[in-house]
Amino acid sequence: MILYPAIDLKDGQAVRLVHGDMEQATVFSDDPAAQARSFVGAGCEWLHLVDLNGAFAGTPVNAAPVEAILKSCSVPAQLGGGIRDMATIETWLDKGLARVILGTVAVENPDLVRQAARAFPGQVAVGIDARNGFVATKGWAKETDVRVTELAQSFEDAGVAAIIYTDILRDGAMGGPNIAATADLARAVSIPVIASGGVSSLDDLLALRDCGAPLNGAISGRALYDGAIDLRQALAALRD
Repeated sequence: MILYPAIDLKDGQAVRLVHGDMEQATVFSDDPAAQARSFVGAGCEWLHLVDLNGAFAGTPVNAAPVEAILKSCSVPAQLGGGIRDMATIETWLDKGLARVILGTVAVENPDLVRQAARAFPGQVAVGIDARNGFVATKGWAKETDVRVTELAQSFEDAGVAAIIYTDILRDGAMGGPNIAATADLARAVSIPVIASGGVSSLDDLLALRDCGAPLNGAISGRALYDGAIDLRQALAALRD
């Protein structure tokens, strides 16, 4: 199982939110590229990037720090937030991004997801963010009546590379991931599922790995910044 260190970008800084609330942002680094290099130096295989401002604006906002990360890091990176048209997808992939994450458009324009997945095999993921089993969009600000499993299954034949499933109520709260819901989703689809939200300890990572469902990986942010998870130790434990 892959551990994806998260770098969430707000106003050019690396931050973490609580429950997706932009007013509850803790700044962890004024130099996101340096933070990314630190994660790479510890041995991570991937980076998970989020343009928080972009998720609300509907267009990329933190392009400069993302580009700085891509230029200075050797591992592949995936990015979500404000990617809602083919031109933006092409631009980011041309800049060296390994994978784009489509969230809001997966609900509002699923045909774009299918088109992009066909055009860029292995480079398009779907981000599904949920409260109480229902999908939320536009930076988690808008709740829908679409169920998580329903949305995920609708892309079974689309060729998407992964589904990043975030339980919003767990995100940034350091209370542990929603293992049951994540495992249920992974069993319900053949698309690789990446767990996000609430991963706050090595025990959480091992519980996800050993949940009995075929999870591709897990994303962690605040716990890595706070020191609750030692990245080198966690990577070694997951390899074992």
